[in-house]
Amino acid sequence: MTEIRRDLTPPLTLGKADHTKLYALGEAALDRNPDLAETLLTELDRAKVVDDAKLPGGVVRIGSRVTYQTNAGQEQSVTLVYPVDADIEQGRISVLTPIGVALIGLKAGQSITWHDRADKRHKLTVVKVETSVEA
Repeated sequence: MTEIRRDLTPPLTLGKADHTKLYALGEAALDRNPDLAETLLTELDRAKVVDDAKLPGGVVRIGSRVTYQTNAGQEQSVTLVYPVDADIEQGRISVLTPIGVALIGLKAGQSITWHDRADKRHKLTVVKVETSVEA
């Protein structure tokens, strides 16, 4: 595994409804988990926000099933959900986790760095995005 020396910040795209809900979630989490909430809010601030009907297919949003590859070469598939629906054993990860924040708004082929709770830098690359019917 190679050391990652700089942060990657690819362009992000979000629909207005997801952006509004996620912003409220980030602000509500500032008291309980300030570092992660700030990271989410920073990502939301830099995202391109489009009308929901104009959100391109293949963009990671709440409810998306995402397959990503780590910098160690491991592939993993998860479904991105709100914190109340998270269940790691079912592969449903919260958007209020370091990986969840990193994934939101990406599309296949994009890579981003994220910091774990020990502030170690990791890189992930989105391999495939499947949007659920209810998303």
